[in-house]
Amino acid sequence: MEKSCTLLIHFDKGTPAIANEIKEALEGNDVSAKVDAMKKAIMLLLNGETLPQLFITIVRYVLPSEDHTVQKLLLLYLEIIEKTDAKGRVLPEMILICQNLRNNLQHPNEYIRGVTLRFLCRLNETEIIEPLIPSVLQNLEHRHPFIRRNAILAVMSIYKLPQGDQLLVDAPDMIEKVLSTEQDPSAKRNAFLMLFTCAQERATNYLLTHVDRVSEWGELLQMVVLELIRKVCRTNRGEKAKYIKIIIALLNSPSTAVIYECAGTLVSLSSAPSAIKAAANTYCQLLLSQSDNNVKLIVLDRLNELKSSHRDVMVDLIMDVLRALLSPNLDIQRKTLDIVLELITPRNINEVVLLLKKEVVKTQTGELEKNGEYRQMLIQAIHSCAIKYPEVASTVVHLLMDFLGDSNVASAIDVVVFVREIIETNPKLRVSIITRLLDTFYQIRAARVCSCALWIIGEYCLSLSEVESAIATIKQCLGDLPFYSASEEGEATDASKKIPQASSITISSRRPAVLADGTYATQSAASETAFSPPTIVQGSLASGNLRSLLLTGDFFLGAVVACTLTKLVLRLEEVQPSKVEVNKATTQTLLILVSMLQLGQSHVLPHPIDNDSYDRIVLCMRLLCNTGDEIRKIWLQSCRQSFVKMLSEKQLRETEELKAKAQVSHAQPDDLIDFYHLKSRKGMSQLELEDEVQDDLKRATGEFVKDADDANKLNRILQLTGFSDPVYAEAYVTVHHYDIVLDVTVINRTKETLQNLCLELATMGDLKLVERPQNYTLAPESSKQIKANIKVSSTETGVIFGNIVYETSNVLERTVVVLNDIHIDIMDYISPAVCSDTAFRTMWAEFEWENKVAVNTVIQDEKEFLNHIIKSINMKCLTAPSALDGECGFLAANLYAKSVFGEDALVNLSIEKQADGKLSGYIRIRSKTQGIALSLGDKITLKQKGGS
Repeated sequence: MEKSCTLLIHFDKGTPAIANEIKEALEGNDVSAKVDAMKKAIMLLLNGETLPQLFITIVRYVLPSEDHTVQKLLLLYLEIIEKTDAKGRVLPEMILICQNLRNNLQHPNEYIRGVTLRFLCRLNETEIIEPLIPSVLQNLEHRHPFIRRNAILAVMSIYKLPQGDQLLVDAPDMIEKVLSTEQDPSAKRNAFLMLFTCAQERATNYLLTHVDRVSEWGELLQMVVLELIRKVCRTNRGEKAKYIKIIIALLNSPSTAVIYECAGTLVSLSSAPSAIKAAANTYCQLLLSQSDNNVKLIVLDRLNELKSSHRDVMVDLIMDVLRALLSPNLDIQRKTLDIVLELITPRNINEVVLLLKKEVVKTQTGELEKNGEYRQMLIQAIHSCAIKYPEVASTVVHLLMDFLGDSNVASAIDVVVFVREIIETNPKLRVSIITRLLDTFYQIRAARVCSCALWIIGEYCLSLSEVESAIATIKQCLGDLPFYSASEEGEATDASKKIPQASSITISSRRPAVLADGTYATQSAASETAFSPPTIVQGSLASGNLRSLLLTGDFFLGAVVACTLTKLVLRLEEVQPSKVEVNKATTQTLLILVSMLQLGQSHVLPHPIDNDSYDRIVLCMRLLCNTGDEIRKIWLQSCRQSFVKMLSEKQLRETEELKAKAQVSHAQPDDLIDFYHLKSRKGMSQLELEDEVQDDLKRATGEFVKDADDANKLNRILQLTGFSDPVYAEAYVTVHHYDIVLDVTVINRTKETLQNLCLELATMGDLKLVERPQNYTLAPESSKQIKANIKVSSTETGVIFGNIVYETSNVLERTVVVLNDIHIDIMDYISPAVCSDTAFRTMWAEFEWENKVAVNTVIQDEKEFLNHIIKSINMKCLTAPSALDGECGFLAANLYAKSVFGEDALVNLSIEKQADGKLSGYIRIRSKTQGIALSLGDKITLKQKGGS
């Protein structure tokens, strides 16, 4: 069995030192050579060498040295060498060391005394320590604090040894005396720590005796006091009132570490609003005063925890939390906005939005490289505020519309999506938004933003002046027709003749594209622009932005322009009494559409127009030439209706999620009721009263005891050996986030005593055993509980396997019982999560690991199969329920989950109902890591059959 290691040094195995060289250097008189030789010897020992011949050399030549570095290295050497034989008895040569250690403890130099005392803290052999105890105790009264503080630690570690209380019977008394007279803060802290560890009652008495002076103590001592309070209150909750007063007093400490610990202790001990408020104020104060970004992130995590359990208190501090936005770090800003968005109420919404608007304006002037990303976060935050509280939309929408032409495409897309939602939900703002949009349309640079803005123009321009203005704006942005001249086409044709091979390769290249529902479609290179990173052009009045984008070959945008113009002309027919004007607009629109088709089929551009865009433009031309009432209704009303339906569904989903979060567990009907008003209030402070009330409230709402389902517990018990084996073993598996605890019960079913019984485990996958196995002796027909900890480093299906080895008294060889394998389920590590469609598609394109599973099931209904898969692999369906409605024989859905390690798992399910009623298709899994993709694939293959 391996022994514990108290020293860890990096060792380069490239050129290991030879024992003879080390020996020669130690025997010489050169101090620096001795130092190097000692370092080499220590490194070799730490890496498994034994070097038995060196011990006598070191005793003869190194022990007498007066050099401090050599003496320090000698102590490190003594710390790591084997001091006992195979039977656990101290080696006789260790007596040689005892005299040297005693001399060191009485050495005139303080450093030598101090490091020797520190060495004694790591010594476990009582035979070596016993003769040194008088010298250690003398050092408790030394004039130098460095020696006193190390002497106290040495006393503590000796007292904690198995027979320590016999070696130092009155150690707590001595240390208590030292504590009362000691002036050095560090020595005082060590003395209090000794009492806290070895005689908790004395430490508690000392604390309560000097309760008025706690705030004057040093930072180190105050930290130990807080640790003591936490420990005492955990074992005896009834006494926490008197300790909470100490914590409140310590909140005024000048040390930031102490006040951070105070706030944490206060939250863990009390639920009283005033205590929580004090803790939250402390965190806000730290958030502003600390410059270290890591500290800010940790404090924000604490505030986030408080927000979950004590939202009412946190709502009052929302503006203090928002001040963290002053930090230029994006992670801090993101975390702050996440916390704030969940604390918004009608009372504080105006203040919050005002501050967010100021921050947005600041991002225009600042020169920071991350301004674009920060602006995008702010726009998303304002968007969610305006959706929750529509009355603030009017104050922000016009400011945000200035960013439609933002060079950061993502933030411009966020703005246009926000505008699209607001114009529908706030009819009063429609006219002003349309006017502003038409004024600023030429500034928009990105194709995707243009597409969305054109849709808004086509749907919400209702009056005659708006429709005419919209048509004029689009014409202006398209520029003069045609889009190219005959001479340009001639040049392009000549160029294409020179390199015919290259262009033919480009045109014929085809690759699968990911559609909005996650399914694949074969896409020719011509339509590449619709899916590639958005093209940005400089918007200006001289050469229109739409014209520049069309000339880059973006015909998807061309189709959107065609649809928008068609809608505007159809609406013009309704609002324009003059037929002449309507016909004029129709012919101009037809001319634009024809010009776009000509451009798409010319050789001016490297790629011809794609079939989808061509069909859409032709459809618009047919519609303008011959419009029926039914078609008019579809174009002018149905689009808007489907958008309204999408918004209402989104809102419904959000309210359902909020309802699910709001559900809390309630108490049992036969629980005792505690009547707060009938309690005695004698001698109780306001804080104690509040705390009592909150405790009663928690008990009543069932927050204190949340026992897991007993049936679920039984499911986690796994049988490891058979009933006929001499040793029966079963394990209860508890999966925490980053580790697995196996609670193994081993029962000796024989009439003999089993000696050196050992549970040997091994793992496969990203699992690591934390402890080495111990040996046990098991009496006849008795049982033993053995705990094993296993660390998990990634989301992957792992296997734990092993055996139980033991000896019996009359048989010399060891008996081995092989255990059943324990399979660690990936489902314990992934949980359903939500992400936007855009984020899903981006991740789908980026992730390199894909696992494709063919559908093989007895289930015949598409939706039933989808629900079965969702339940089996614990994921969230991102596809809206409305998109899955109806019967068409096809179903495509996106599923998403996140692991506890922050890894994303994406699943796309595409199935089709065959003529014989069976389902066919594929389930594709994508992730950044191979483990998730393979493990989820195995899980789906195992579970998808259904029907059982």
